[in-house]
Amino acid sequence: MLAKKTAFGYNITEVFKVDINELRDIINYHSRKYYTEDEPEISDFEYDALMNELKRMEAENPELITPDSPTQRVGGAILEGFEEVTHLVPMQSLNDVFSREEVMDFGRRVAAAVENPKYVTELKIDGLSVSLEYRDGVFFRGSTRGDGVVGEDVTENLRTVRSIPLKLAEPIPYLEVRGEVFMPHKSFERLNRMQEEREQRPFKNPRNAAAGSLRQLDSRIAAERGLDIFVFNIQQIEGRQVSTHSEGIALLAELGFKTIPIKQVFDTIEEAFDEVLRIGESRGELDFDIDGAVIKVNSLAQREALGSTAKCPRWAAAYKFPPEKKETKLLDITVQVGRTGVLTPNAVLEPVRLAGTTVSRATLHNIDYIHEKDIRIGDTVTVQKAGDIIPEVLDVAKDRRTGEERVFEMPAFCPVCGAAAVREDGEAAVRCTGGECPAQLARIIIHYTGRDAMDIEGLGPALVNRLLDEGLIHSVADLYSLKAEQLESLEKMGKRSAAKLVAAIERSKERDLGNLLFALGIRHVGGRGGRQLAQRFRTLDNLINASAEEIAAVEDMGDITAASVKNYFAQAQNMDIVEGLRRAGVNFECREAAPAEGRLTGKTFVLTGALPTLKRADAAALIEKQGGKVSGSVSKKTDYVVAGEEAGSKLDKANALGITVIGEKELLELIERP
Repeated sequence: MLAKKTAFGYNITEVFKVDINELRDIINYHSRKYYTEDEPEISDFEYDALMNELKRMEAENPELITPDSPTQRVGGAILEGFEEVTHLVPMQSLNDVFSREEVMDFGRRVAAAVENPKYVTELKIDGLSVSLEYRDGVFFRGSTRGDGVVGEDVTENLRTVRSIPLKLAEPIPYLEVRGEVFMPHKSFERLNRMQEEREQRPFKNPRNAAAGSLRQLDSRIAAERGLDIFVFNIQQIEGRQVSTHSEGIALLAELGFKTIPIKQVFDTIEEAFDEVLRIGESRGELDFDIDGAVIKVNSLAQREALGSTAKCPRWAAAYKFPPEKKETKLLDITVQVGRTGVLTPNAVLEPVRLAGTTVSRATLHNIDYIHEKDIRIGDTVTVQKAGDIIPEVLDVAKDRRTGEERVFEMPAFCPVCGAAAVREDGEAAVRCTGGECPAQLARIIIHYTGRDAMDIEGLGPALVNRLLDEGLIHSVADLYSLKAEQLESLEKMGKRSAAKLVAAIERSKERDLGNLLFALGIRHVGGRGGRQLAQRFRTLDNLINASAEEIAAVEDMGDITAASVKNYFAQAQNMDIVEGLRRAGVNFECREAAPAEGRLTGKTFVLTGALPTLKRADAAALIEKQGGKVSGSVSKKTDYVVAGEEAGSKLDKANALGITVIGEKELLELIERP
């Protein structure tokens, strides 16, 4: 440990001699310095050492764990739903204004009602408004704004926001504050990278991502999202007197909150609006979204005199910034291949200053968007930052064309690996079909190793990326040539871990053909589809040689899936993978017996909602074992819908079509009936 003094006067090595409450105070102090004030006094290593010591002490003395302990931020509670919270002080919205004249009108109305008003101007954070409540200085409840009168209890998720103090610097008897939870740009970008790696839809903007994170029933998900908060108002307080808004914000900062920055108190509405304009000019330098600035009367007594309408206070106005747009030249259109294989056209622009940053590239979404807007290389285009983050081309100045502009079409082959790039009917996306495409190789291998695929335990995303970085693998087939000695040299691996991983890879060779077909990542072939194809064709070679018509005839396949399967095996690099797996000794045969006749033969079931004791996969296996079929969608051909708790649209459709709806108990009775 470093011999460094903390603000408490302890040497870091002496910290381990203090009692558990002192240790919590020390950690809370350094959390505040790091997450709230951005002025860390110790290294991450030292902070982690303190946290580990606290975890050890609490593990040995679980009766000493308190709700305000720093260890309680990690999440873990899984809720069935959110309880309602009634706000004793309504969380009102603000009147929006869009011009200088509207701001001046607001100032004239205030000046007519109260004498010599003074103003403060704040950032209007584009996030989700919440209430935080403290009793005797300890955080006990957090809730969403909801409709302003009734919100939802999201305490467990708010505990994971590290800039929210779990214990205040003073044990104030009761305090309720209002703040705005948001997602910084760096957290948003990291989250969307994770979404892509998981083949999940990316979030459109940080506000949606923050709102979705705060309403997760599993607080562990909220904990990994990197949320932050600015506190901007005292709703209720006992034990202290506050006369102005600026005084209240200063008190909140002293208590440990990350508060909305207030530069100064302004004597006139004109000065306050000048600050609004300054904020607008500098918003591009921020690591979070704002959609405007708020002007507030500073005196709380004057606010009381001004009062409120049913929805909005008369003592505040929110100036909304219009999206900034600029014209520039479209120099070229390039194509980027994402981690899921989607080819995305991007505009190369003549650099232009926009919303505080220099923009030289912008998204063009897809080829339909380009055709719809009639965008051509060489055009003069209007650019805007969507959500003030992602630049996009809005429009084209067609009247300025010279005749030298060039029409763009998507490439027929992947620009990264050369495999065919295909666009399926009904889809806007063009996708690379290459199984060895470097742009999506990590995702391909991670999918291949998954539990429902080849089930290679111990080979997670981090290790896959390390193997790729070290050049030890270049395709899924290369996994089978890995040696324990190669793996031992990797950081944090060791002999035992290396041996276990090699054994897991070896065991995967015996997985059934259905698992292998799913593992290959053939588009539209899921786990169930892989099993159906395996049971019908029995060997991989039979499937490769089958016609599209034969594949389409398999239950639940259809023409689109059949075309996808044929296209996959038509690609040379995909067949290279197949041959590599063959040489490695991977099983290419279906070892599952063909579906037997049973009590449910000829019956089609749809599962929806959470069943009391059975997981959906287990229920589906029971149905299929008795010869029944499990479908993912309700249609007139459905015989039964098995509905559990929180059944959704499938149940509604079943009722509309008059299909028999049963529960888990009735399903088991059907299966067990002689």
